[in-house]
Amino acid sequence: MGTYLDQIPAHLRGHITKIAATSGLAQNEESVELLAHAWLEKIDSFETRIAESDMEEWVEFPAAEARGALILTYSGSLLTVGPQENGTRRVEYASIGLRKDVPESAASDRSVLSKDVRVDESAAFSGGPIEKSSAVFKIAVAKEQLPIEEEKELLSEVTQVLTEDFVELNKTIVVS
Repeated sequence: MGTYLDQIPAHLRGHITKIAATSGLAQNEESVELLAHAWLEKIDSFETRIAESDMEEWVEFPAAEARGALILTYSGSLLTVGPQENGTRRVEYASIGLRKDVPESAASDRSVLSKDVRVDESAAFSGGPIEKSSAVFKIAVAKEQLPIEEEKELLSEVTQVLTEDFVELNKTIVVS
């Protein structure tokens, strides 16, 4: 294996290799290494941005939780799960990876978590275009309960910053 791939948690290495196969990049070790390096940078960005935003990591996000969450999947996609309002949530999906086998984005104002969200398992939804995500790598939630509008703004801002960070990281893969 390579320098960067060796730094990826063992249970994610196969997923990174699969992303290389669906990314349009050359099918070689160099492409896998580029993706692994970008993935490590995305993890760092996610952790830094949530810390700066007064959010904390959870290993499980109960479906009944009133607050919203930001989810990073194994594939490097972001799911923004808004706070519950009248029994539903706004859920936004952004494929920030290089995969060509998933949509770039999807959103719904009437999504419901079908089950608790747990690290290393897929997130499942009903009532919108997003039914199931790839396995969840990290979950971030505001440390304190915020008014709904403030929480929606926080989640939106952090998602926007992370999206910009991830797009810039992807450019280094394509250019390299």
